[in-house]
Amino acid sequence: MTDQIKQRHGCLTASLIFMIIVNSLTALIYLLGSEAIRQNILTVPAWAFPVLILLSIANLVCAIALFKWKKWGFFGFTGTAVVALAINLVSGINIIHGLMGLLGPVILYGVLQIGKEKKAWPQLE
Repeated sequence: MTDQIKQRHGCLTASLIFMIIVNSLTALIYLLGSEAIRQNILTVPAWAFPVLILLSIANLVCAIALFKWKKWGFFGFTGTAVVALAINLVSGINIIHGLMGLLGPVILYGVLQIGKEKKAWPQLE
């Protein structure tokens, strides 16, 4: 694909923009609202919030990497979902709700497969 211009499907573009917005907001919510969250969910350990902030920032970086055609962005996003699952389970979140967080990478992988000539997965470096 060195001499061909890369193109992404509109659904992927929308998904990446959504990921950038949501993860930016999530990092801010954890940063500014961690005390209120802890008061409502007493089982969340204090150390979890700095980790969740870092995971949100990592997801932001991964979404930008995918915009720049870097495959590691997908694997990074998957890794953060696994770490978030572990934090949720330690925090006493129901396992079914915790496992829902793993749907993100599955959906992202599906979106990367959309489109014939615009399919993003084979275009990632």
